[in-house]
Amino acid sequence: MEKILSVKGLRKKYAPKAPWAVDGISLECNPGEIVGILGHNGAGKSTTIKCIEGMLPFEEGTIEICGYDVKKHPLKAKSNMGFVTDNHAVFSKMTGLEYLAFLADIYKVETSQREPRLEELQRVFGLGDKVYDLISSYSHGMKQKICMIGSLMHAPGLWVLDEPMTGLDPMTMKSVEKFMREYADRGNAILFSSHNLTSVAKLCDRVVIIKHGNQVCDLDMREDGEQQARLEEVFFNEQ
Repeated sequence: MEKILSVKGLRKKYAPKAPWAVDGISLECNPGEIVGILGHNGAGKSTTIKCIEGMLPFEEGTIEICGYDVKKHPLKAKSNMGFVTDNHAVFSKMTGLEYLAFLADIYKVETSQREPRLEELQRVFGLGDKVYDLISSYSHGMKQKICMIGSLMHAPGLWVLDEPMTGLDPMTMKSVEKFMREYADRGNAILFSSHNLTSVAKLCDRVVIIKHGNQVCDLDMREDGEQQARLEEVFFNEQ
């Protein structure tokens, strides 16, 4: 079974004499898995995700997405990934629909696939007629929704999320959680960073805990029914 994501020995620093921001992270996401990354502020979660996404160069290690090395084959690797940042980087002078069409063009999504895919994602995220409005008029939560819809227009094998539930209303949050499980069950994989232990315990098959740039635990959440208690115990003992 080919891994959707394979990270081996990842090391990253921001200056030659600086300490390692990420020091030897190794993790993987298999088809059908939802994997969470937890850690205190500054632990190295976002750095790890940005290296996976291709936003940051890294000094050592390898990252492969659907079998493509992010350094050797960056376009092929990124074409198999959808990424939602925590800062909602969108083109605010576009309408939501224009933005989604732009992303579909970038990822070369066939015209016949666009409408049914958008219909499905609209059912999940509930943006409704606001998709025709300028993104500059969107609330924080609406910007989160359009970013998430956009990241899925090309149906990526790996869906990477950084604090995915921030700004979402409870009904949308519940719908997104259900969709995440369904999306993984189709043979895709999801990697997300969150501070919400309850959400992580409920959604994740595995959880990687990072402390000061070091990976301290890769916890299998499928072993028993006491996931949240186990996760909290391990997380707080490691911090």
